[in-house]
Amino acid sequence: MSEPLPLAPGAYLAPDWPAPPGVRALCTTRAGGVSAAPWDSLNLGAHVQDDPAHVAANRAILQAEVSRRGGGELLFLNQVHGQRVLRLAPGAALPQGQDADGVLAAQPGVALVMMVADCLPVLFTDTEGRRVAAVHAGWRGLAGGILEAAVASLAAPAEDGPGVPATSVMAWLGPCIGPSAFEVGPEVREAFVQADPAAASAFAAQPDGRWLADLPALARQRLAASGVSAVYGNDGTKPWCTCSDSTLFFSHRRDSRRFGHTGRLAACIWRV
Repeated sequence: MSEPLPLAPGAYLAPDWPAPPGVRALCTTRAGGVSAAPWDSLNLGAHVQDDPAHVAANRAILQAEVSRRGGGELLFLNQVHGQRVLRLAPGAALPQGQDADGVLAAQPGVALVMMVADCLPVLFTDTEGRRVAAVHAGWRGLAGGILEAAVASLAAPAEDGPGVPATSVMAWLGPCIGPSAFEVGPEVREAFVQADPAAASAFAAQPDGRWLADLPALARQRLAASGVSAVYGNDGTKPWCTCSDSTLFFSHRRDSRRFGHTGRLAACIWRV
């Protein structure tokens, strides 16, 4: 039987993981904002044809919640389904809107944001809470190595301090399209299986030659291969599926068929 999602007041998802007290995180749902349908109501995406004033108001709502929890300015990137992970330099201006699908910070305050509407958001920290990172992992990012890039960035020494070994890293997987809804072509399966034959276990054959893909399982495989064994959150069960729950989640695959557009959720992490 699936466990209920860890919902906090205000319908935010509260990651259930043993992060140190100085690390805070949350994931939004579609509840609590001002946008009208089909972006109702807490749409945080500025690129989905929602009213810009509504998006700005929704981002202000999220900023107020993050600030209330000890976080600083929200950092939004332009996510491009790539493998670039930005490292924030202490004291530098925030790179708002830069092309990247991952970001890492050691300084407290700044809240790292990854927006999704079926892709998998992944949050990282370490057992001492020295660094935090956020990643956007759709199938292209996963197959291309975005999680491996994030783990490598965490492990690399820099001006913000020594690296964090993978054995000290923990990851939280947020909601995404689930394995009963994410139908893909054979080329997607091939992209994973060529890199690791064990990835075949994350795909279920369909009668028409297509496949159902399990994004959380693929992420867990890749994290394990990178040395990260402490993985929490999305286990591939139906409560985590963005496509299956139109009350809690936006879903590009579900909503774009009906409305042409959908909103964006946000997974956020920061140090206090």
